[in-house]
Amino acid sequence: MRWPPAPWWFRVPSQLSYRLRVAEVVEETADAVSLVFEVDSGLVDRFAYRPGQFLTLRIPSDRCGSVARCYSLSSSPHTDDRLQVTVKRTADGYGSNWICDEVRAGAELECLPPAGVFTPASLDEDLLLFAAGSGITPVVSIAKSALAAGRGRVALVYANRDEGSVIFAGVLAELAARHPERFVLVHWLESLQGLPTPAALAALARPYRGREAFVCGPKPFMAGVRSALSTLEVPRTRVHLERFQSLGANPFERAEPVVAGEPRKASTVSVSLDGVVHRLDWPAGTKLLDLLLDNDLDAPYSCREGACSACACRLLSGEVRMLNNDVLEEEDLADGVILACQSVPVTETVEVSYE
Repeated sequence: MRWPPAPWWFRVPSQLSYRLRVAEVVEETADAVSLVFEVDSGLVDRFAYRPGQFLTLRIPSDRCGSVARCYSLSSSPHTDDRLQVTVKRTADGYGSNWICDEVRAGAELECLPPAGVFTPASLDEDLLLFAAGSGITPVVSIAKSALAAGRGRVALVYANRDEGSVIFAGVLAELAARHPERFVLVHWLESLQGLPTPAALAALARPYRGREAFVCGPKPFMAGVRSALSTLEVPRTRVHLERFQSLGANPFERAEPVVAGEPRKASTVSVSLDGVVHRLDWPAGTKLLDLLLDNDLDAPYSCREGACSACACRLLSGEVRMLNNDVLEEEDLADGVILACQSVPVTETVEVSYE
């Protein structure tokens, strides 16, 4: 998947987090709930979002104060009045268990504004969607949005353990009934059909091989879908993956400085952000994102550990070293895309752009 530099529509106001009130907790299945948030009128612009994006929530912890977890928005900006994230309980999931057990209507949660690039460039394009389990959360947002505000056709393959595990079963059935000419829904139940194989997934995808594909679910499922689409010769640039993983770093807290080694000498960086060029001294071992935040610049970010690409920008000149990269692929790196939250200076002068 290609991850371009962060466009204007998912810039996060970096220095700020917000408290949102939970208006309602909806039990979707025996182990999944949706949190419906109220957004104050003064924060509406900050929480504007595109289908497929996510919220980063602060989860209290008696061990370390708090941890951060990212949860996809299952609401649609085109059909729903309020923001909604959907969380499925996992056996060892600290955040998911706390949300499912403790959060009630009226609670206030601290969060960052929406972020993420798992979103169609156009809702008018024909789409092929694959989801498994709670991977349906960003996918249902995309499907609802495309059918309500776009002109394209949508095909969705949704895999689950059994019928009782199907999140949004009613919502999806309603969409299929309302848009019979534009929406094809295929359920795959492991209890009846076994695990979906790449060959079976390829057979399901073959009629829609020319469409932009969006895939979300457990790693084995996504690997199977990627293999299936590869056999159908779907270009990698048209296959978009959303990976679920817990954050090790906490974007709500100031990151610790990094000792990066050479060069010991401070560098100078020129940063083009929101139409303004900023020139800053860049100490060795300091991550670019931390430098920008320390200088009160509104640079985008979410996870702060190289896993989401919300802080992506383009290296125009000079050289940096990325300490971690879980999201950019070789094509992105060849295009000069870097992660600000993981980049430390190598050369004495560096030039980057968020434009």
